[in-house]
Amino acid sequence: MGFARTCSVALVGVEGVVVEVQADLEPGVAAFTLVGLPDKSLSESRDRVRAAVVNSGAVWPQKKLTVGLSPASVPKGGSGFDLAVACAVLGAAERIDPRVLSDIVMIGELGLDGRVRPVRGVLPAVLAAADAGYEQVVVPECAAAEATLVPGISVLGVRSLGQLIAVLTDEPVPEEDPDEAGRPSPLMAGLRLPGTGAATGMHGAGGAQHDHGHDLADVVGQRSARTAVEVAAAGGHHLFLEGQPGAGKTMLAERLPAVLPPLTRGESLEVTAVHSVAGLLPPGKPLVDTAPYCAPHHSATMQALIGGGQGIARPGAVSLAHRGVLFLDETPEFSGQALDALRQPLEAGHVVIARSAGVVRFPARFLMVLAANPCPCGRFSQRDDLCDCPPSAIRRYQARLSGPLLDRVDLRVEVDRVTRSELTGRGARGESTETVAGRVQAARERAAARLAGTPWRTNSEVPGRELRSRWHASPGALDEAERSLDRGVLSARGLDRVLRVAWTVADLVGHDRPDATDVALALQLRTGVPRGVPMAIGALS
Repeated sequence: MGFARTCSVALVGVEGVVVEVQADLEPGVAAFTLVGLPDKSLSESRDRVRAAVVNSGAVWPQKKLTVGLSPASVPKGGSGFDLAVACAVLGAAERIDPRVLSDIVMIGELGLDGRVRPVRGVLPAVLAAADAGYEQVVVPECAAAEATLVPGISVLGVRSLGQLIAVLTDEPVPEEDPDEAGRPSPLMAGLRLPGTGAATGMHGAGGAQHDHGHDLADVVGQRSARTAVEVAAAGGHHLFLEGQPGAGKTMLAERLPAVLPPLTRGESLEVTAVHSVAGLLPPGKPLVDTAPYCAPHHSATMQALIGGGQGIARPGAVSLAHRGVLFLDETPEFSGQALDALRQPLEAGHVVIARSAGVVRFPARFLMVLAANPCPCGRFSQRDDLCDCPPSAIRRYQARLSGPLLDRVDLRVEVDRVTRSELTGRGARGESTETVAGRVQAARERAAARLAGTPWRTNSEVPGRELRSRWHASPGALDEAERSLDRGVLSARGLDRVLRVAWTVADLVGHDRPDATDVALALQLRTGVPRGVPMAIGALS
């Protein structure tokens, strides 16, 4: 009779639970039983592990073998347990000293030839191991850089089960087959699942890097919209751009991530953990340090936007855009059910998905940009009669965006059609991304100094009651906003959001607290009604 144990990690969303993998050998008919609430992919590890052990030069024990995954009440899935199961079996067979295995966390899939393949979610798994007090982890060699992002953890990256056996038994490490050197590695295959939908439109973190060569100065005219983009970036406020096709809505949204400040170390780990679970980390860049940009197609389902799928839910676009930008172009063309599902993450900063296999919580603190045409044909305007759509069609089209969703959007701007003089004029370029990003960074620093010691990081996160009780605007600054509340132009939530935007404007122009001009600009950006204030931040400074 032999017994050995080691550890691995079960992921539930981006949160991990350390699982003890126990192997027990008893005399009897040779059999392999795996218990502990495994899913289909984990149950198949019995065949993968047996083949990997034999092809690594070790002897498979011809006894009754039982492998238990504890705690048994936690659902477990995926192929990341293969390495731990194989080592536990070899420890029970005394090929490896069981005492060496007990304090090591092992994460990795085994190929039939014994090679160790990467799995999704290495970073959150190692974070869970560190939180549980473990100091040593074994991961696939190609995922070692991701695992080393966690401080205080000793990481061993291995290429094969044979190499790990040699390291744990102090034997000579086998050399890599020279025939394999230089060949394209298939190990990364399968980490990105084509056609999953959730990754559609992903830039800046998963896949190709967002093109920061696109400058905000490329946007012709659109002073109001440019100001709204700057305010949105400085305070984390959601933005709605409405205008005719070709006016520059998409250009503005694509340049917004470059205006956002670089991610802090903590934010980078949060974003990297989500993209690791989704399998969207690019090779050679284990840490996401720039704001992600996610622009799903308007045909995306609610599961693609919010998260979901069969079994344990996967992160959706709102989580892939965590600490970055979620751009919904042609917003009225999205499913109404999917759009209304955005209301919870917009308020809470996270999304909770309940499935029969368990409840998953994903972070979803993103900056949302909505873009829409004024009508189905896109040519409707109060200034001309180019539109052929009947009034009923225009009303139906605009009604696809529900009032409760729009009430959660702080900034609403009409993007005017670019004139010939603006498009062909010389020397009329607007401010560059670098200039605007500098003001945004300074505004974020002012807000951070004011919010120090609180759980909030940006003005958009501060509850309205806190703004009214702890941080007061200048006397009389809110008079016009309060009159708009009395007339029904603003809801109670809308008044709070105007106050948040006013604080952001004050941070951008260097005011200690919002004055009447800052509140007037905030009202104009929310309601679209001119208030007689300059629309350029530089003119208010």
